[in-house]
Amino acid sequence: MKLGEIPIADININLKSRDDIPPLLLGLQCIYTTPVLREAVFAILEKNILTDIDHQNGRPGMDLWTILVLGVLRVNLNWDYDRLEEMVNNHKTIRKMLGHGSFEDDYEYKLQTLKDNVSLLTPEIAEKINQVVVQAGHSLVKKKDEEELRGRCDSFVVETNVHYPTDINLLFDAMRKVISLIASLSTICELTGWRQSNHNIKIVKKLFRKAQKLKRSTSKDPEKKELREKVIIEAHQKYINVAGGFLEKVRETFGDVKGGGALAMALVMELERYLVHADRQIDQIRRRVVDGEKIPHNEKVFSIFEEHTEWISKGKAGVPVELGLKVCVLEDQHGFILHHQVMQNETDEQVAVAMIKQAKQYYTSLTSCSFDKGFHSPANQKDLLEHLDFVVLPRKGRLSKKDKKREYSKEFISARYQHSAVESAINALEVHGLDRCLDHGIDGFKRYVALAVLSRNIQQLGVKLRQQELDRKQTKEKLKKAA
Repeated sequence: MKLGEIPIADININLKSRDDIPPLLLGLQCIYTTPVLREAVFAILEKNILTDIDHQNGRPGMDLWTILVLGVLRVNLNWDYDRLEEMVNNHKTIRKMLGHGSFEDDYEYKLQTLKDNVSLLTPEIAEKINQVVVQAGHSLVKKKDEEELRGRCDSFVVETNVHYPTDINLLFDAMRKVISLIASLSTICELTGWRQSNHNIKIVKKLFRKAQKLKRSTSKDPEKKELREKVIIEAHQKYINVAGGFLEKVRETFGDVKGGGALAMALVMELERYLVHADRQIDQIRRRVVDGEKIPHNEKVFSIFEEHTEWISKGKAGVPVELGLKVCVLEDQHGFILHHQVMQNETDEQVAVAMIKQAKQYYTSLTSCSFDKGFHSPANQKDLLEHLDFVVLPRKGRLSKKDKKREYSKEFISARYQHSAVESAINALEVHGLDRCLDHGIDGFKRYVALAVLSRNIQQLGVKLRQQELDRKQTKEKLKKAA
């Protein structure tokens, strides 16, 4: 303890506030002040995060507790790092939770320090801590230790931070990166030829905008239609010709690259990646516009920056398509998320059994689970019964007599009615960070999702604690009045 510092157990959190921050801080306070929880969480953090950093040559280190608090706050409250920096430097209660006193404690967190340290929380760390938090939540709400858990499983789309993709705007993205990277490489290696790199990007952008604005004719006159098609083909052809010319010049510059050290090698590797993207987009534009070919879906890329992005059409009203990855979540009847899985090129029926098997390793009292029809397959109907006592998985299509008897039973119908509550959990996740992933790359995506699930469960723990405390105070007031 430092002079002026308040013990975390003594931090006064407003129980009547309807904001999202107080229940999250209550959950964190519970973890820190409960010895069993604190030891379990810190054991996980100490095993997986290295904090002894050379302050002169590396990133400034942080306490393990600080890293956890910052990671949970950032994702749950849907903050970017700029908002996080502002809040941790000026929000009084958050600073107390981070161990800063009010007496001459003017420590200020820097933006890059926050980015470097919060990113140390991996999906594996978040998953292990999540199990500890869920077990703590169950100890609060379970009436008996042997009470069975009933699950609800569903999937939703977490969007990646990308723009709507077309082949011509993806080519411009690739050309912009290629030209800026070759200009940087030329500066490092003292090469000539790319002094006007910004002007070159403007040339490509001008041709891109011209091709982008051209619309096909709606006239019934065949000659006007043919003339318009010719104009469109010429604009696209000129666009890809200029782009191809710049790519040839880049490859010529490659042959003159000498020295530059590790930084130059890193730029070369990154440049080669964007060259592949540019070549592919030029080929697809030529095939689609000039040759009139339809590009197969499996050849398309929907972002050159977030390459894991998928084109997902779930048939929702008003949402024809979503760009991101599907995430499957398993929630119990108490509102805690037991397990989640990021689905890359997977459908619902492919992850159903894996979700249950993994959850059963952590929570042996899970005895039943409900799904929607998207998870159905004949194999799943059979395999899930090997792990659960009761499976609520409606079949697709026409039902046999045996299926009707099962699905029209009171127990099955009751579970089906309760299944819709998982949509509330999904909505809560989307509100608290999982509407759009702000981190980059597939590793960043998985980390962001895992931290969102962890922070939501910590918040749920805080909600339960707050309700218990409010009920306790209400009971005291009633006893006083009665006395």
